[in-house]
Amino acid sequence: MTEHEAKGLLVIWGDVDPDYRIEYQKWHNCQHMTERVSIPGFHVGRRYQGIGEAPEFLMYYETENSKVLASEPYLHCQNNPTPWTKEAIAHLKNIVRAIYSLVSSFGKKAPTEAAYIHLVKFNAAPASDEKVIKWFKESHLPEISALPGVHRARLYQMDDEVSSISTEERKMHGGGPGQQKFLAYYELANLDLPDSQAWRKAGRGIEANSKIPIGLENVIRESYWLDFSMYAPPR
Repeated sequence: MTEHEAKGLLVIWGDVDPDYRIEYQKWHNCQHMTERVSIPGFHVGRRYQGIGEAPEFLMYYETENSKVLASEPYLHCQNNPTPWTKEAIAHLKNIVRAIYSLVSSFGKKAPTEAAYIHLVKFNAAPASDEKVIKWFKESHLPEISALPGVHRARLYQMDDEVSSISTEERKMHGGGPGQQKFLAYYELANLDLPDSQAWRKAGRGIEANSKIPIGLENVIRESYWLDFSMYAPPR
């Protein structure tokens, strides 16, 4: 984890009404993401499209820390949505919205942008948080980030307090933080990696609905391909 690495993360999962899909992408590209990454403390915004059983879209914003997502400038935008935002939110479904703090990070950012991401959402078994974090920091993340084709591997933990803040936008889409407390996030050059023997060895069996010796529960795996990204303007 580098000194200047973004330590906050906002992730929004959701589906869009099929007949509004193009207009949704237009809104998100041309207004919403521009607005968001202009907020002080935002580093970059990305949108991904789901693969297989994953939600249709994943929207993702890296911030200086999770408290940026409780700041006055951000909450002002959340509580004063534009007419276009209100229209777009009316076409969103199955929203899950969670805010995280970075626990550990290995590897390097992709030279341009990572073409794919793989997520593992999970809870730790009772009283196992420290054990799980230690395993990710000392074993799993270093090993998996060393695999060819893996750019970065990171572990996040939900910021319950910030995730629970009620805003006008949240009232409109109804999306809460979901059940899983932890998020493992992998930036990949190709999608073959999570099915490889080397990946399985480093993961020790992290699979949907599986339990492994360190005690992961409620495990969900998802993969996405990059659709759009936008960096914050120079400050």
